[in-house]
Amino acid sequence: MVIKVYIASSSGSTSIKKQQQDVMGFLSANKIEFEECDIAANEENRKWMRENVPESSRPATGNPLPPQIFNEEQYCGNYQDFFDAREDNAVYAFLGLTAPPGSKEAEALAKKEQQ
Repeated sequence: MVIKVYIASSSGSTSIKKQQQDVMGFLSANKIEFEECDIAANEENRKWMRENVPESSRPATGNPLPPQIFNEEQYCGNYQDFFDAREDNAVYAFLGLTAPPGSKEAEALAKKEQQ
């Protein structure tokens, strides 16, 4: 399974740039393999991302903005969803991955199973 992060390399928004760096930095730091899909440089990526973000996750007006995160073709969420999962130590579940042994998420899951 490949995690795909849809980003815009030439975004004029510092907020979007920071969010993209935050997501990709976290994935890199945790050795989670991912593919960077640039919607600014590749029209196919832009079109695919816009078509595959579920209706319930789209903004009221306009198009979904990066970063948008997918596991292969499966939509995981946007930056806010990622941020919430990270705060809850649930990023691996958010990404549809198994938490590695020794991670905070794996320890939290083990505690829940013991209860």
